[in-house]
Amino acid sequence: MSQLTQHTRTCRIRKWGRAAYLAARLSVLLSGLLGALLGASVQLHAALPASVNGEPLPSLAPMLKQVNPAVVNIATYSTFRQAYNPLLNDPFFRHFFNVPDSYRQQPQTQKRQQSAGSGVIVDAKKGVVLTNYHVVKDADEVQVSLIDGRALIAEVVGSDPELDIAVLRVKADDLTDVKMVNSSLLEVGDFVVAIGNPFGLGQTVTTGIVSALGRTGLGIEGYENFIQTDASINPGNSGGALVNLRGELVGINTAIIAPAGGNVGIGFAIPINMAKASMEQILKHGKVQRGHVAISVQDITPDLREAFALKNGQHGVIVTGVGEGSDAHKAGLQAGDIIVTVDGENINSRGQLSSHLAVKAVGAKVKIGVIRKGKRLDINVPISDPHAALTSGQLHPLLEGARFENNPDGEGVIVAALSPKSYAAYSGLRPGDVVLGANDYQVVNLESFQRALKRNKKQVLLLVARGNRALHIVIR
Repeated sequence: MSQLTQHTRTCRIRKWGRAAYLAARLSVLLSGLLGALLGASVQLHAALPASVNGEPLPSLAPMLKQVNPAVVNIATYSTFRQAYNPLLNDPFFRHFFNVPDSYRQQPQTQKRQQSAGSGVIVDAKKGVVLTNYHVVKDADEVQVSLIDGRALIAEVVGSDPELDIAVLRVKADDLTDVKMVNSSLLEVGDFVVAIGNPFGLGQTVTTGIVSALGRTGLGIEGYENFIQTDASINPGNSGGALVNLRGELVGINTAIIAPAGGNVGIGFAIPINMAKASMEQILKHGKVQRGHVAISVQDITPDLREAFALKNGQHGVIVTGVGEGSDAHKAGLQAGDIIVTVDGENINSRGQLSSHLAVKAVGAKVKIGVIRKGKRLDINVPISDPHAALTSGQLHPLLEGARFENNPDGEGVIVAALSPKSYAAYSGLRPGDVVLGANDYQVVNLESFQRALKRNKKQVLLLVARGNRALHIVIR
């Protein structure tokens, strides 16, 4: 024993007194004896007891043991062509600028990139996996990893970029799926569990509650009707499962608000009702054939609430226009109607209405509940083919007198008819023009044209193809 140790112990003895010292030594000996009896691996830590008064404490573990095997990690691989500079291979250039030979490049060098996300098995027999479109976008190869260690190559069956949904298929035995339930039954305050692969760490579980429902206007997707939750959703969780406490799938985790670059307790999931509707069309047709109701609507402002004598707390959207001769017009919808429900579900905003209608197939009928002159009416409206022509009443007041159709030869919409006395005609638009962009957004079809026009009510900026040239037209 060193002198330093002896001196320290002596000081302690003098400070504590002989009796206290002996008591402390006895305590150390007893602790050592107890540790020897129990084994060297014993660790002391604070933990909840397994039961209280014989009753087991609540735990998510039994539910997660059933659900976790159905949540998968997704790795994607893609190739890109590296920029090639032929000067770096020129001997004179390398000699003159003293460029080492190691900087030589080969043309069209390809590299592989890998990204991580999550997915959910929703049909074990057919090997169907739901995930986000942005997880597998531009991927040349998609690999799905199961919790049991298996890695499977997945086929991308189809996708719905507007909703940010993709459907994969894997071939394997002994898969586990998650039951999908009616997400419209969710209420604010319900407990939910998010499962996914954050930051590529592997399967991770977080818990929280439903913070809000029907979130729209975030600019994340084309159709938004998000479940908001404070269960932690981090990069890599995209495409993962949001389940209730029974282990039933209620949403697909998609996005977060992260002003500081990390999770702040505001995450968003696509309701499984919307994801399921897109998935069923993809499995049946290979793509989503989204329907259309030929109406234009406006959110209710305080002034409009007063003008229409609406009760406080009454939500809905006001119909500002109905396409003449359309299925909506024939069904009886009128300008001035206040849409309050679609198939029994409350409507609070334009975005929510658009999202509800977007999951309906062409030819289906929806029951639209409206208030007309203070009376409640239910109107059954057929979902029309979205490739039908749109008139100015469904698009923008500045386009009055114009009729547009989808371009049968590719992307964009064609000016099918145009009044010579319209604002659009005076501004330079011509019949036969192909509109490729509106308000700085790409126009692929009538549906995307309609959404782009809603972004600016004061003017319309069009990118138009006319013959072999392109031009911009501003309509004020």
